[in-house]
Amino acid sequence: MTDAPDITSMKRVTDLHDAPADELTVAVDAAVQAADAAASAAGVTVRELRDLAALDGVYRLYDEIWRPDPSNPPVTTELMRALTKAGNYVAGAFDGDTLVGACVGFFGAPADEAMHSHIAGVSAGMRGRNVGFALKLHQRAWALLQGVSEIAWTFDPLICRNAYFNVAKLGACVSEYLPNFYGGMHDSINDGDDTDRVLIRWALTAPPVVAACAGTVQHTDAAAARAAGAALALGTSADGGPVAGRTDAATLLVAVPPDIESLRRSAPALAREWRAAVREVLVAQLAAGARVTGFDRAGWYVLASASEATADGMSR
Repeated sequence: MTDAPDITSMKRVTDLHDAPADELTVAVDAAVQAADAAASAAGVTVRELRDLAALDGVYRLYDEIWRPDPSNPPVTTELMRALTKAGNYVAGAFDGDTLVGACVGFFGAPADEAMHSHIAGVSAGMRGRNVGFALKLHQRAWALLQGVSEIAWTFDPLICRNAYFNVAKLGACVSEYLPNFYGGMHDSINDGDDTDRVLIRWALTAPPVVAACAGTVQHTDAAAARAAGAALALGTSADGGPVAGRTDAATLLVAVPPDIESLRRSAPALAREWRAAVREVLVAQLAAGARVTGFDRAGWYVLASASEATADGMSR
């Protein structure tokens, strides 16, 4: 892990310092500093977007990323305009003057002090620059400034890089498995597959999240867990298919394919088989009280079984 840049000696890379000084508690100020450091490390500037031209830029960026059915885009310019007018969150990451990433979120029920992060995307040419990390840290700091304590969002549990990003890099917690949550989505990423999603909850000031935002990645070693007695609740066959295993150990391992997006194109029947297998295991385990404790980027969810999670006092 590289050291965070000295943000006191660099140009401003987010708009978060525009907040009144009396709103910057110690925790919020630290979140602002972390967001600045993440944007600087990614080589982007991140700021809220409100005017029509900027919001239309977000619409075009999402169209480029997802290539959706024109009759059902993930979000429209008009909807984003209404969301921002109502005080919700739309922000963009810029490489110079070029919009390369954006994130849209809206508030949950007032009593929950929560936000739902509806959609976030980064252009393909910016992968590996940690632009998504910069966007999420900006969203976190912005939310804390609004009195929000938790952000929730969904992701496809079969996409390894997203599972690793959310669980290992951001320190978020898996809350719920949502089968075919959006129904049919006809775009270049999801077309032909059920839209199963996992609901993630990001407690913004929890110690694991604070550590993650400071750059501490939660490394998980599935091989070491297996050597220590973890059970293969779902493994991989010699021909690349899912194989159901056993769930009678304190620690459980659940495999996912290394590249489900390519598999959808090359072997759609096998991709659907993986979807059904992962759904069956995770739905049952999460409903029983098991807890996802990590994700190995080699393609493994690591779970504390229901009995182990309860014994640790960490049941859902």
